[in-house]
Amino acid sequence: MTVPFMRGYTELLVRTCHRRGAHAIGGMAAFIPSRRDRAVNEVALAKVKEDKVREAGDGFDGTWVAHPDLVPVAAEVFDGLLGPRPHQIDRLRDDVRVTARELLNIRVPGGETTEDGLRGNVSVALQYLESWLGGTGAAAINNLMEDAATAEISRSQVWQWIRHGTPLAGGGRVTRDLARRVCEDEVDRLRAGRRGAPDMLDRSRALFEEVALGARFVDFLTIPGYAALD
Repeated sequence: MTVPFMRGYTELLVRTCHRRGAHAIGGMAAFIPSRRDRAVNEVALAKVKEDKVREAGDGFDGTWVAHPDLVPVAAEVFDGLLGPRPHQIDRLRDDVRVTARELLNIRVPGGETTEDGLRGNVSVALQYLESWLGGTGAAAINNLMEDAATAEISRSQVWQWIRHGTPLAGGGRVTRDLARRVCEDEVDRLRAGRRGAPDMLDRSRALFEEVALGARFVDFLTIPGYAALD
């Protein structure tokens, strides 16, 4: 949420809401704490607190989180800033001047496209679609809460990288063949060790390849998925 276009969007959101007397609600903290892994838990709590400190400081009136264990962290931050006040709608953020140029600045300082990034996008999309086809609309994947919107980001990025032949930091470019090989690798990796439960990975893979590797950009990844539901 701190890259240029997201930073501009969040500040403009507060200004727009408060000018109209509406509450500005911060985004979901997607990090999920672990009750079994202390190190994962500490990282998640620290990242959520950092996120909520930024939101409260920007003028948001409240927020939401992906897991009930994160409620105390968010509440502590907002209660500490608001005190007895129920909101901060009076902060009109007249200092915010966001232009179309800033909202369209999607460059990430220091960011680069890597094969690991491609693999991560493919893996998240496959796992989410498997969950979605099974009837679960939000899934915890790699200690992050993934939903249709985040899976849509993953598959859209893959489609765009293929379309533009995006160069990879380690050499080469993103191609349809490369993405398909990565998809095969991830399906094999995810399938390894699974026992008992019916495997939806083949259906997930077919849907992913349709929406991420096809020649036409599908409006939203779940639209063709409805035909695949039981």
